[in-house]
Amino acid sequence: MPTPEELRQLVQRYADAVSAGDPAAVAAMFRPDAVQTDPATAPPNVGRDAIATFFENAAAASEGTRFEALAVHTAGSFAAIDFRVTVTLESNTMRIEGIEVFDVDDDGLIRTVTAYWDDADVSIES
Repeated sequence: MPTPEELRQLVQRYADAVSAGDPAAVAAMFRPDAVQTDPATAPPNVGRDAIATFFENAAAASEGTRFEALAVHTAGSFAAIDFRVTVTLESNTMRIEGIEVFDVDDDGLIRTVTAYWDDADVSIES
């Protein structure tokens, strides 16, 4: 089972890779059969290829993204994070704040990650 420090390090690497717009680096943090759901009400992305495609599409739809893990809470193989994503678009900036819950295997790879947010958690600035 990963230690709390290993979970925190994984979350920071994830935040850095998302912020860098590097879908391959993000996908490499997942098990081959991992499930990623963002938001929790959306259809899941199953497997590294689908997860990489999700992050490729997100990067292509924006001019830049900054992913911040504002707080990391660990319990066993789980890490729950309070996050803020700031997305720079052509004419404005969008912010999404929510929670993501990661389940990580003994090899330090993400088994599942689910993001919890809805329209009330989104703000747009011109």
